[in-house]
Amino acid sequence: MTDREPALLGDPAEAPAKEPTPAPAPRAPTERPARAPTAKPRVDKGPSVHVVGFWKRAAAAGIDLAIIVPVASLLTWITAAIAGVHIPRSNMHGPDFWLDLFLASDPALLMALGLFTAIGCIYLFVFQVTMGRTLGMHVLKLRVIDLWGDTPSNTRCAVRTAGYLANALTFFLGFLWIGFDSEKRGLHDWIAGTYVIKG
Repeated sequence: MTDREPALLGDPAEAPAKEPTPAPAPRAPTERPARAPTAKPRVDKGPSVHVVGFWKRAAAAGIDLAIIVPVASLLTWITAAIAGVHIPRSNMHGPDFWLDLFLASDPALLMALGLFTAIGCIYLFVFQVTMGRTLGMHVLKLRVIDLWGDTPSNTRCAVRTAGYLANALTFFLGFLWIGFDSEKRGLHDWIAGTYVIKG
């Protein structure tokens, strides 16, 4: 045994000196990735339009009838004179008289109805194709557009013209429907996919 006793483990004076643990190296600052601005996407709103209601469209139709009826009457008179057919003379000219002629398939009446229908359809189709409106609509500054706001195509104008005939077959209820429809569209508008607007 040596004269020197081993140091106690718990004695701080004799405990071996511990090396200080190095401080962790500071981290290099990392840049946050720039976030894209959270702006709301723009919604491209097209030009606003004002859909026209029943009374203004009825006024335009009245102007159109004032043009069609005299022209159709003149052409019917000329055609009847050439063909030698005439409405029979009678003292009774009420609704019953015309209904009897229609049920009897009177040639003069059928010819007149056919000419009026053909002239009216030609008028509607030609002016819708060339101007996007009839003359009555032009006077009141109205025009026809399709579902995308464009001038209707020739095919759509033809379908719309056929829609007028469908209105006539429903005793013009298709026209009256404009006054009750939330989108102010008649039967011919729903068939053809059109609106009548100011402009």
